[in-house]
Amino acid sequence: MSAPFLSKKALELAPSATLAMNAKAKKLKAEGKDVISFSVGEPDFRTPDHICEAAKKAIADGWHVYTPVPGVPELRKAIADRLTEEVGVHYAPGQVVASPGGKYSLYLVMLALLNPGDEVVIPAPYWVSYPEMASLCGGVPVAVETREKDNFAVTPDAIEAAVTPRTKLLVLNSPSNPTGQVTPPEVIRGIGKVMEKKGIWCVSDEIYNRLVFGGARHLSVASTSDYCRDHTVVVNGCSKTYAMTGWRLGWIGARPEVAKAVDDLQSQTTSNPCSIAQAAGLAALTGPQDCVEAMRKEFMARRERIHELLNAIPGVACTLPTGAFYALPNISGLFGKTLAGKTVKTPSDFCDLALDKAHVACVAGEAFGASDHFRLSYATSSANIEEGCRRIRAMVEGTSA
Repeated sequence: MSAPFLSKKALELAPSATLAMNAKAKKLKAEGKDVISFSVGEPDFRTPDHICEAAKKAIADGWHVYTPVPGVPELRKAIADRLTEEVGVHYAPGQVVASPGGKYSLYLVMLALLNPGDEVVIPAPYWVSYPEMASLCGGVPVAVETREKDNFAVTPDAIEAAVTPRTKLLVLNSPSNPTGQVTPPEVIRGIGKVMEKKGIWCVSDEIYNRLVFGGARHLSVASTSDYCRDHTVVVNGCSKTYAMTGWRLGWIGARPEVAKAVDDLQSQTTSNPCSIAQAAGLAALTGPQDCVEAMRKEFMARRERIHELLNAIPGVACTLPTGAFYALPNISGLFGKTLAGKTVKTPSDFCDLALDKAHVACVAGEAFGASDHFRLSYATSSANIEEGCRRIRAMVEGTSA
């Protein structure tokens, strides 16, 4: 339905493909269908008890008032300490702004840095929201292709080739959504050199930095040089590490001028993040961390099993994820084939079939800039992984799902 009274930005905005597929899956479930969803990046674990207890105590203690816009001082100090430890660069509390979710943190960073027409270099495959955020902020997203044989790691040369006089910002995400890959440290160092050579900024989305498997190692580009320290904004949050997606608490670490700009922007949009979520986040950061390692080990076991099951499906090839909780199988081997009475030409065709015929929800690769792939989140139970992959295989092989 046409709505000419809406703004140009609202009309041009593409909705989140991951959330849209998740909504479709929930609708089918509400209708009584037995749907298995691999669509959304949400840990299936409960938020650890000590974090929930901290939230209950905050309610009892009267933490239901406005707080400082960038977060209460004790939370900002805890975040600064965590950033200093994990990034390898010293952060003071004044360089930290806590926000209602890592997603909003990313948007505020782009809003603080971008002017109309500034180009934003984004390695593909990418998280669905990066290009849309850049466009909302007046930026021009520029996708840089990666190669599957390189485990989707963008090369410094490719980034340098994409930089023009209009380039302002590079977006890095490692471990990656949707590829599930960790960019090797030597590549990160090379990217840091390109940043300094070309005089560009970077927003480094490190929301999955604690979820790394095998011999992979996460390195923040902010730690690679003084220039990169001053021209990188690190974004992180509680959602993935502590199974706190609904609590909505993210943060940035940046040079003071950028942190102040983000603080000011937040003051005129959302004000402070939820006070109770701040209390929970403080407990998450300063409390026991064994829960994080337990979840990481479980995700690592799941990624090995889903990798095995996906590669057993005819026409499907999947690289082994080294971080986060996503798999990005290549299904170009199925293009042109007829499955369940329909010819598959694109990942969207395949994912529509999987939902309609096998009642399995996945996300088509087109939304991520991956035209030969689809994404599965294995942040779900082992039983769902087994059954969901069995249904997909049965659909591909033409047997009963």
